[in-house]
Amino acid sequence: MTRAQPAVEQQILGLAPDGPKVVAIGGGHGLAQALHAIQTYAGHITAVVTVADDGGSSGRLTEALDLPPPGDLRRCLLALTPQPTLWGELFAYRFDRGDVAGHSLGNLMLAALTDVFGDFNTALMVARSALEAQGDVIPAADEYLRLRATVDGRAVEGQVAIAQSRGHIRDLELIPGNVEANRQALERIGGSDQIVLAPGSLYTSLLSTLIVPGLIEAVDRSSAPIAYVLNIVTQDGETLNMTGAQHVRALHERSGLRRAGTIVAHRGAVEAPVDLQAVEISEDEALALGWDLVSDNVLDSEAGWPQHDPIRLGRVLAALARG
Repeated sequence: MTRAQPAVEQQILGLAPDGPKVVAIGGGHGLAQALHAIQTYAGHITAVVTVADDGGSSGRLTEALDLPPPGDLRRCLLALTPQPTLWGELFAYRFDRGDVAGHSLGNLMLAALTDVFGDFNTALMVARSALEAQGDVIPAADEYLRLRATVDGRAVEGQVAIAQSRGHIRDLELIPGNVEANRQALERIGGSDQIVLAPGSLYTSLLSTLIVPGLIEAVDRSSAPIAYVLNIVTQDGETLNMTGAQHVRALHERSGLRRAGTIVAHRGAVEAPVDLQAVEISEDEALALGWDLVSDNVLDSEAGWPQHDPIRLGRVLAALARG
């Protein structure tokens, strides 16, 4: 039985009072890194997150409890939680033995909150309040969507299977295909001052979000400038050997995006892992695709894997938001 929705006080955000309203779209680690960067300049933040994750703890809970996969949403809530707290430690905790081995406690808590309040969006709101997160985290749709693609002519189903497939990905689609995008996500996109297309898995995080019916149309209707944060290196599987220009072409072809904006690309040396390559694009290539290009050193030199530095990326995105 669904209970009454709780009265959750509006969190007073520790963000720039006169900063822009920024919507970031995507999933996984890439979206979380972008959210860390956006906190350095934004006045309000909304993360619109994929609901096509079928791996690990999220996949197990989605299958068992029929709720949207909580993992990427939990990761975004933690990224928007600026100070270490007990709630943050609990949401980040992962079991390593017993029947719950591999489960994130945060995922289990979101599942429990959904059961208590009868609504996944309310569960996210309650979790946001408990964590004192500096922004809103909204699923792209209100139900789990399974991802299906054609890879080198063969059908591949499921986010994990597609992410691990080496080959040219075509005909990316969601099952069911008639689902509607989360209404609040559409409203936030429409009212934004900047839209950030986050780095990360191109097909299984970013595009799996943008192809939710209604989302790309909202992006196209919006007057907010778009910043597409290009990955620093390719991903073994879905973007192996793809150039920066090929990333942008896939973005348009697979999502139907009609607008363009500014590509944010890393400039400088990158020590790419074995079999992977730096993702590069020239100004001429970007302009030929209708995009502007900003190249800067946005690499986190302290990280064990090539990823964006939140402060450096934040400076670039802030300058783009100011116009």
